[in-house]
Amino acid sequence: MKRPLRNPEDPGLPVWLDAQARPLACTGKIRVLNENYRELRQLAQDALEDGVLMGCDEAQLRAAFRALVDAL
Repeated sequence: MKRPLRNPEDPGLPVWLDAQARPLACTGKIRVLNENYRELRQLAQDALEDGVLMGCDEAQLRAAFRALVDAL
């Protein structure tokens, strides 16, 4: 039975895959991807909290953020 892939640096982060669905091996690339993911997650969390504090509907904010990511 195949074990699920886990990010060795942080199990809460994705395992980064190449175009053939193989895990990346370069620790430098993994480090950069992990850092970018953490920064993006924090920025999105801050933006969500700001919007809710300003009275915006949380569901609308989440939908707008999903649409933004989908449009990348």
